[in-house]
Amino acid sequence: MLRGRARESRTIDELLSDARASRSGALVILGEPGIGKTALLDHAAAAGDVQVLRATGIEAEAELPFASLHLLFRSALGRLDRIPERQAAALRGAFGLGPAGTGDRFLIGLAVLSLLAELAEDGPVLCLVDDAQWLDSASADALVIAARRLAGEGVAMLLAARTGFTAPGLPVLELAGLDETASGEVLDSVARPLTAEFRQRILAEAAGNPLALLELPKSGESQGELSLTTRLEEAFAHQVDGLSTAARVLLQVAAADATADSAIMLAAGRALGCAPEHLEEISAAGLIRTADGSRLEFRHPLVRAAVWQRTPLARRLAVHHALSFVLEGTADADRSAWHLAAATLTADEQVAARLEATAARAHARSGYAAAASAYERAATLSPSADERARRLTLAAEATEFSGRFDRARTLALGAGNPGAELTSRLIRVRACSDYGEGHLQGAHAMLSAGVDHLAATDPSSAAWLLLDAASMIWLDGDRDMAHRTAEQLDALRVPPDADVVAVHQLCRWFVALALGRLSARLPPLAQVVESARAQAGPDRRGLLLIGGLGLADYDARTHQLALAATATIRAEGRIGLLPQALTFLGRVEYARGRYADARGFAEEAASIAADTGQPAWSRLATILLDQLAAVHGDPLDPASANPAALALLDLGQGRPEQALLRAEALVYGKARNRTPAMHLVPDLVEAAVRSGRNARAAEPFTRLESWAEMLHQRWADALVSRCRALLSTTPDADAHFRAALAAHERPFDRARTELLYGEWLRRARQTSDAQEHLRAALEAFEWLGARPWAERARTELDATGWSTQRNTGADRFAQLTPQERQIVHLAAQGLSNKDIAAHLFLSPRTVGQHLYKAFPKLGVTARTQLAKLTLSD
Repeated sequence: MLRGRARESRTIDELLSDARASRSGALVILGEPGIGKTALLDHAAAAGDVQVLRATGIEAEAELPFASLHLLFRSALGRLDRIPERQAAALRGAFGLGPAGTGDRFLIGLAVLSLLAELAEDGPVLCLVDDAQWLDSASADALVIAARRLAGEGVAMLLAARTGFTAPGLPVLELAGLDETASGEVLDSVARPLTAEFRQRILAEAAGNPLALLELPKSGESQGELSLTTRLEEAFAHQVDGLSTAARVLLQVAAADATADSAIMLAAGRALGCAPEHLEEISAAGLIRTADGSRLEFRHPLVRAAVWQRTPLARRLAVHHALSFVLEGTADADRSAWHLAAATLTADEQVAARLEATAARAHARSGYAAAASAYERAATLSPSADERARRLTLAAEATEFSGRFDRARTLALGAGNPGAELTSRLIRVRACSDYGEGHLQGAHAMLSAGVDHLAATDPSSAAWLLLDAASMIWLDGDRDMAHRTAEQLDALRVPPDADVVAVHQLCRWFVALALGRLSARLPPLAQVVESARAQAGPDRRGLLLIGGLGLADYDARTHQLALAATATIRAEGRIGLLPQALTFLGRVEYARGRYADARGFAEEAASIAADTGQPAWSRLATILLDQLAAVHGDPLDPASANPAALALLDLGQGRPEQALLRAEALVYGKARNRTPAMHLVPDLVEAAVRSGRNARAAEPFTRLESWAEMLHQRWADALVSRCRALLSTTPDADAHFRAALAAHERPFDRARTELLYGEWLRRARQTSDAQEHLRAALEAFEWLGARPWAERARTELDATGWSTQRNTGADRFAQLTPQERQIVHLAAQGLSNKDIAAHLFLSPRTVGQHLYKAFPKLGVTARTQLAKLTLSD
């Protein structure tokens, strides 16, 4: 029983009880050094009926990717062949047990989840991590990603760290000091009899810190105004001072060596005059202990800190040299390189080259933060200015990949003004960092400055920077940005390279649509799209080109291209690109009326974007989710939802006046991109007609006609014909409705036209024809899950005398959560739970739980029955 920690112990016991019942959970335990975090982990580990995985973060390991993760799972590596192959390969690469491949930190986090779930098949698993603030960032990312996705595996995860450690999305238990009674009990249980005055002083100085209560009595008199942590380190240092010189040297080697391997420690110690008996002396002093046969552990992390802080610089350099020599040529080549770098005070190309090789290996294992640190240190050790700039560029790019955008900008600026190729890369780092943090204006300004800088000397690189700039405008930009990019496009002398020409032409269309200034000077859109299609693919710029195909239409070829790119990115583990790919794929599925898939892709995109530090893509995915919510009639927050989605929701729920006001605010807005405004004009026209304010639709409709004429796409022509029908005051409306239906290919747009045409026919007393179109609208809306629109169609159909019944199949699917809908959809295709888990980044047991909940909602009892159901796609 831990004194003074009854509440905290109960919280942990409940987490363990959940794990025994095949439920999962995670908890972050925060507090100052010595507050009792490790004691709580020990309490959990003593449960006895759980499988325990345990590791401790070590400050010296922070630059080595996945070092802590490997320590945590070293006893479970034999189970890697039982998790999805791509995930297993990613973990093997991360641990240096196989080819590095193209594993991504998110994929490795999913592999951790799968491995924990696999271990839990044999019983509940307890995963303990102490000193998490010192985990290498790659290990920390993987563990937090896995922890956030724990659901029904039977896993409990506890992360203990100093206050200040963050793990977004995980519950936190903050440890305060013990109360006076518990503090007295701790002090009296271990200390020699103390005078009342000294006892009271210890209680006051310890302030409820259990470790202080244990150690301060050994240190003698108070040290004045020193912090408690410093006091504790001084107490441990006092114990170290009692060792022989050689034992202290060996302890310094242990403090610098994070392998915790006694053989390595003794080998390095021999080079510094130490012998095995000195290890015995250290152990006898209680400062270090042996675990698992040969692995060494300090009694407390503050012992390590106290030892290293009191080590003189000359001794530190000697220790690093000795460790580098011992580790060279072993599987720990990266540690060797870091020790050598730590022992080097002046520029040295050989040391820089070794550290660059370490960085490259870390990058290949998706340890981007570790790679960035190694590249940066290699840059500082580079005698050549050119090599320094090149390595700083690599450091900046790796830092951007890791999501540390401020640091990426700083490194990019530090690279100075290298050649054109490096300059283009550095500009892109700075711009992507700005955009990644949501600073659109700054990102675009940076790209524009880069184009100005490169246009004369490297127009090809300038053209590619313009693609980034134009894409930002197309996705999210305003008219001022579009004007600036338009000027640069006009001024750029495009080299006679077919790929660059195609990019330049696509950029012109992006900008022209954003400005609403289409003209005959533009090359034919169909030709531009075909040229872009040839270059589109599963990389960052290839995805921008896939997005550009939507300028024309989300046809079957674009759909297949987006599917293939997403599948490739997913299969190769390049998860950082997945939010962008999934957002584009979700847009394609939305246009095609496959709302279940569109919602699943958009939710996945938003989730992964949040996990990988890409708020811009999280927001763009959320815009699509808002649009889907509006179609389905789900409530939206007016303060945060996309205005176009709010207008559509108002229109669907019978509030045309409010819809008109919202649409006009966008269509007539002076600063915004014209593209979403033009897509909203059909809603504005319908809202104006329904509220009896037809005149307010005239000018926007004229713009829509010109826009559609230049696009020359069937979906746009269909919308123009529908608007003509609505605004018509003559019998010509019938012909316009029919023209719209003949051109429509997008299911939701077609269903809306069927509804409007049916309403018009009913008012014209053509009841039989009205019923035909209203029935078509109702059927489409029900299977699309567009509930408010289905209600409107049903009301209109009832008014014709036709008796309607609800589509129970659609109602059943409406009961499913988005996650259940995705899982049911994949299960209906014949995928196993393991395959679905790999596809959706869940554990197989969690997939099974979702299916268990979905079956009663769908009225099925067996997996084979799912294939007979028709989803809304």
